[in-house]
Amino acid sequence: MDFQLRNIPLLSRVGADRADQLRTDVEAAAAGWAQAALLRVDNRNQVLAADGRVILGPAAALGDKPPPEAVFLGRLEDGRHVWAVRGALVTPDDVAEPDSVEVLDLRRLGRIIDDTSSQLVSVALALLNWHDSARFSPVDGTPTKPARAGWSRVNPLTGHEEFPRVDPAVICLVHDGGDRVVLARQAAWPQRMFSLLAGFVEAGESFEGCVAREIREEIGLTVRGVRYLGSQPWPFPRSLMVGFHAVGDPDEPFAFNDGEIAEAAWFTRDEVRAALDAGDWTTGSDSKLLLPGSISIARVIIESWAALD
Repeated sequence: MDFQLRNIPLLSRVGADRADQLRTDVEAAAAGWAQAALLRVDNRNQVLAADGRVILGPAAALGDKPPPEAVFLGRLEDGRHVWAVRGALVTPDDVAEPDSVEVLDLRRLGRIIDDTSSQLVSVALALLNWHDSARFSPVDGTPTKPARAGWSRVNPLTGHEEFPRVDPAVICLVHDGGDRVVLARQAAWPQRMFSLLAGFVEAGESFEGCVAREIREEIGLTVRGVRYLGSQPWPFPRSLMVGFHAVGDPDEPFAFNDGEIAEAAWFTRDEVRAALDAGDWTTGSDSKLLLPGSISIARVIIESWAALD
């Protein structure tokens, strides 16, 4: 059995031009600052949103040029540049209905935001979280300075340049080739909350090898037929989730070898469909099975498998 994702994962969607050529074009970046839009992200990785979009304020409110800590996110359809900064959330004066403004984080934005908003927030979080943890050179400990409009950091003594780190992780739906799928619950999760199996790629390891190793370590199953489905950035703080599906044997016993998984079980397609219809693990459903929300590629993979005839 093979299948494809029915939808592009939310955080993989593109709604703005990344305009990477502007990261090194100082004059062009400076020329666009006066009309640029600004996304503010607080220390809890929260943003302001209203009417299905994140709220962008005027960048010029910060001064006549980008401050050193600002990161360039891209260019909107109307040509405006977009930057992001870490700081207190401020509702711009031109918001039509201030009472509709919400403070939200990316994990809870879900389907209420459009493609442009999801792209801007995910890129902003990835960059700002990296800057928070990369202020010193990993070579000699020298304080580094932002460069390339926030897309790198430079050691002022040696000129050595560091770029944002991305940690790849696999996430896999294990099925029996028919109408059953394995879902698992981490030890730290509440009862009834289940999802797919996932883990970080180790040094010198392929994605497919990581899938087989992680599933064997976490629940003791040996899988075959590993197939790629899609990927999604996951800026918590800097991951890239790479999705797969694979075939496992329902007669093989579970073995929780690394202590991360508290329980796992085989569920039928009808049971999964019922759980999807009930909502997700944020809705307070009394379903015996609670599944991830729409922000995660796990949800898209599960929905795609459940839609098969």
